[in-house]
Amino acid sequence: MKKISLLISLFMFLVLLEACSSGPVGKRATGLAYEVVVVMKKANWDGPSGKAVKQELTSDVPGLPQSEPALKITYVDPSQFDGLLTYARNILIVNIDPSIYTKVSVTYEKDRWAKGQVVVNLNAPSAEELEAYIHEYPKTLVDFFVKAEMNRAIGQLQKDYSTVVMDNLKNNHDLMLNAPANMTYYRDTTDFFWASNNANTGRTDLIVYTFPYTDPNTFTAEYLIAKRDSVLKENLPGAFSESHMATETRAEVTYTPITVNGQYCGVMRGLWKMVGDMMGGPFVSHVRLDEKNNRVVVAEGFVFAPETDKRNFIRRIEAALYTLRLPGEFDKPVEEKMDIPESKK
Repeated sequence: MKKISLLISLFMFLVLLEACSSGPVGKRATGLAYEVVVVMKKANWDGPSGKAVKQELTSDVPGLPQSEPALKITYVDPSQFDGLLTYARNILIVNIDPSIYTKVSVTYEKDRWAKGQVVVNLNAPSAEELEAYIHEYPKTLVDFFVKAEMNRAIGQLQKDYSTVVMDNLKNNHDLMLNAPANMTYYRDTTDFFWASNNANTGRTDLIVYTFPYTDPNTFTAEYLIAKRDSVLKENLPGAFSESHMATETRAEVTYTPITVNGQYCGVMRGLWKMVGDMMGGPFVSHVRLDEKNNRVVVAEGFVFAPETDKRNFIRRIEAALYTLRLPGEFDKPVEEKMDIPESKK
């Protein structure tokens, strides 16, 4: 009993010693992915501007079958923002002061109090102008923190990834991709590769397929949905006769162009279903043009987790999609794929 008490006392001493250390040197940011500490005066937090901030940060994640908040919020008044709270991985500090600010501005910095941390400062001369800014530029704060978390996940995937996925894609398809390390179940054919973690809870699958680039209208939602359904019907049959995976067209399927490795990339997200079965869930695809081989490359992740929330599962596999490298890109780093610019301060 004395030995246990001594160990507990030693542990508490080490925790207090770590908490009292100054600056980010040696201190890693704490907290779970997609959690944000919001620092704002209570009078403003309880008013319209605070409600606007909360609604922005907890807006629905797109492409999921049920409502899930983009971020989890921990609120704190500036007078109580100290100690371990300053080590949170994501921090939003809202400053409203007409004597200092003449317009709304957003600045941010990395590693202010801890390594791996991002701190956003949202400054405004009045609560009304802050509220108007949030309504005028929706998703600005959410997109920033989601991108920061994506970059963290990408960095981790470079250190710990599935060699099964990496080796098969590189040797057989002339592609590279850092998939989560637990993706060890796979099937590889000429133009189609499938891998899965085969988990009982939060099953996540990855597919990569290619087809010749012959039509300039390829990079549209209509074309890609039709191609997706054709490929999946042939390669991902269900457990029952005539059952197969398909796109759930009763739900919205979005298509957004972005830039990856300085090149065009189409991002498609929506819901999948198993025709002839009761399975379904969210998916996200990255579609790119491999000019060297005149082919279209589609990398997609999808999740089956009927018993739990799906936000973090789909976001983790989405981070892996950003590590897709085409011929000529194998030596390029992938840490900055989300293109978060440097501090604007």
